[in-house]
Amino acid sequence: MGFERFSPVPRRIEIAGQALEIWRPPDLEALIDIAAFEADERIPYWADVWESAIVLAEELARLDGRGLSLLELGCGLGLPALVAARAGFAVTATDYEEPALEGLLFNAARLGIEGLATRVLDWRRPPAGLGRFDRIVAADVLYEPHHAAALAGVIAATLAPAGEALVADPCRARAAGFPDACRAVGLAVEKTRARRPHGATAGPAVEIYVVRPPASSPEPRP
Repeated sequence: MGFERFSPVPRRIEIAGQALEIWRPPDLEALIDIAAFEADERIPYWADVWESAIVLAEELARLDGRGLSLLELGCGLGLPALVAARAGFAVTATDYEEPALEGLLFNAARLGIEGLATRVLDWRRPPAGLGRFDRIVAADVLYEPHHAAALAGVIAATLAPAGEALVADPCRARAAGFPDACRAVGLAVEKTRARRPHGATAGPAVEIYVVRPPASSPEPRP
């Protein structure tokens, strides 16, 4: 049955003045599997679009991605990946959960977006030969303290020498160790001022960690 087995419902999201319908399962809590959580801390956060993904998508919508490659880590339903593909990037979207990738491809088909590559990816055991990417993005993926080191390691292994990674997070306390984790693997990192999605007056503010190889890092922002 594919993604249709979740009886997905549309959620309207406006990015850069353009409305997108992102289809998602109607009830995240109904997808919780206690056994899967106890075995591997799996919670179906992939089944909705969070504020961090919206802010990150807004940033990507401003770019010209033609001729550039982009990797999304922990993509969930893949709003940033979808927007990046529309901006011209050659996109590879990855997630630990196969249903997330099904949802991404379902939404890509409905939006008429072609050419997206998808791949199941466990940050703890990244495969050899994943390649290097001009841009790497991730939204709301730093849930646990150990995620910082795992994410930094994957970025270090897959970021092109002149590339840039954008990691969006809703100012979660457990993300505080991410800059040190990046520096420990030879990456430079700075943080943008937190903001909400355009037009939002409530909900969490989102900050973006901008990660680069040291040689390509600009002077610190004022």
